[in-house]
Amino acid sequence: MSRIEAPSSEGADTAATGNLVDLLLSGLPAETVLTDPDVTASYAHDMASFCPAGAPAAVVLPRTVEQVQHVMRTATALRVPVVPQGARTGLSGAANASDGCIVLSLTRMDRILEINPVDRVAVVEPGVINAALSRAVGEHGLYYPPDPSSWEMCTIGGNIGTASGGLCCVKYGVTAEYVLGLDVVLADGRLMSTGRRTAKGVAGYDLTRLFVGSEGSLGIVVRAVLGLRPKPPEQLVLAAEFASAAAACDAVCRVMEGGHVPSLLELMDRTTVKAVNDMAQMGLPESTEALLLAAFDTTAPAADLAAVGALCEAAGATQVVPADDAAESELLLQARRLSLTALEAVKGVTMIDDVCVPRSRLAEMLEGVDRIAEKYRLTIGVVAHAGDGNTHPTVCFDPADPDESRRARESFDEIMALGLELGGTITGEHGVGVLKKEWLAREIGPVGMEMQRAVKQAFDPLGILNPGKLF
Repeated sequence: MSRIEAPSSEGADTAATGNLVDLLLSGLPAETVLTDPDVTASYAHDMASFCPAGAPAAVVLPRTVEQVQHVMRTATALRVPVVPQGARTGLSGAANASDGCIVLSLTRMDRILEINPVDRVAVVEPGVINAALSRAVGEHGLYYPPDPSSWEMCTIGGNIGTASGGLCCVKYGVTAEYVLGLDVVLADGRLMSTGRRTAKGVAGYDLTRLFVGSEGSLGIVVRAVLGLRPKPPEQLVLAAEFASAAAACDAVCRVMEGGHVPSLLELMDRTTVKAVNDMAQMGLPESTEALLLAAFDTTAPAADLAAVGALCEAAGATQVVPADDAAESELLLQARRLSLTALEAVKGVTMIDDVCVPRSRLAEMLEGVDRIAEKYRLTIGVVAHAGDGNTHPTVCFDPADPDESRRARESFDEIMALGLELGGTITGEHGVGVLKKEWLAREIGPVGMEMQRAVKQAFDPLGILNPGKLF
């Protein structure tokens, strides 16, 4: 067995499972250990399609660092795989269970331990909900920018594990830029602290960044020091309609080349606009081939919107509608917020890609997705964080139709290939998990894979942390 592969669960029997549970219970309250198969099955997978999931031997819901340490010591002693989980809102299968594993659900470690307005940091446990943190720091006049679309459900630990992004990344960046320090329980149960809580700090290798995006494969994050910003003014939003996706992408390039710094720059293609219209009767013109939404949270947002509106018109916008206030802005954003729900309603199930390409090649990406949709006879809508080139081609399909399911998976892979051809990456914010691990090797190459495996070996020599993910 490779030292970085999961120990096989073949041959595992009831006695072995009983021994595992007994050892877990020797250091954990009974209510934190779940073994009923009907209950543990509900922890088996995240929200990704086409990702296999196994049956866990037990689900543990710890409340303390010491309890997490006990789980890892037990897992090491018995060579049992451990799959860390947050709220399971991920889209790559990174939180999927393997047969006979311990699922370590960190949702009960949900305390905000500190908010410090002077140092502009928050110290939190991994189970804190993103939106709860945002509201809490807002009461201190502060702002935690990373805002995944699932922010009302997803956890900070999950955000760290997948290096998640969100709508505001064009101005404020992604989760990795706000994680200053971590407390991590290693595979053998030892507790390690990384990083800092100071404004500066460059001592040693940046192990904090190494854990961000590692999908629970190197250690269990049990505490995080997060950087905060002053709370910005309310943003104002502009909506611009275009007769072609190419014209909308041209507008994006003009905005960025012009030195503008929007707090949001989102694009919806015609398929997505139609899906939103069909579901919510929003009255968007049927002739719209692309809808671009721009927002500014500056001290003079109306002036910024006017400048961007002029650039949109120069790129060929057929209509530009700036909001006058926060209420109008929220109305304009409703279409974008409804996008994924509306696309899911087309066939009932979607595969959501997150290929990121250079902004200058955004138009080629959208045109390529159109060709792929036609080739595979599928509905594929694209919503994009256009300001940073992060596209979400969303494949709509009927899982009850085997042929359509096959075409959906093949189209998904072809979209990732297109992204690499355009100089992009297979994942901008969702992570690799199970869904894209074959594509990781294509993106980073054999030497990159060798180094990735060496890092994994150093932190997890027995291969018990989230096996089967990434590679």
